Amino acid sequence: MLTRTLPRRASYLFLALILSMLLGATPNMAQGSKPQKSLYERLGGYDAIAAVVDDFFKRMIADPKLGRFFIGLSTDSKMRAQQLTVDFICKSTGGPCLYTGRDMKTVHTGLGITDDDWQIATNHLVETLDKFKVPQEEKNEVLNFVSGLKGAIVEKK
Repeated sequence: MLTRTLPRRASYLFLALILSMLLGATPNMAQGSKPQKSLYERLGGYDAIAAVVDDFFKRMIADPKLGRFFIGLSTDSKMRAQQLTVDFICKSTGGPCLYTGRDMKTVHTGLGITDDDWQIATNHLVETLDKFKVPQEEKNEVLNFVSGLKGAIVEKK
């Protein structure tokens, strides 16, 4: 039973990681003396991040290749993974949330995530960000942050 639970949790964490990477970044300083708003604020705050994560999860679950990471997960387990992803992104982008999940390497080890899986997930993220009309600057910050997580998530080239 424990071995079935860990891969499911890892699937949720995989999604959370990808979303976090896509949406997470550190605040930038504008040229001059005023600090720029956090990415969290520029993305629209908690509700906007939650909407993006919801859409992204739906795309991942429905994908013929990535859906395998969600097989056997209860609705409650999927909701928990989604909430962890929201919290991770919120925290990573400068928001007030607390992320209580494990690190990305621990969460994804053993899932056998490939470069192909990574690219498919990234494409879904881009589609989601485009659907919500995330401005190009913020979209680039999210994608740059997410690309930094690839080494902790992808196990197979």
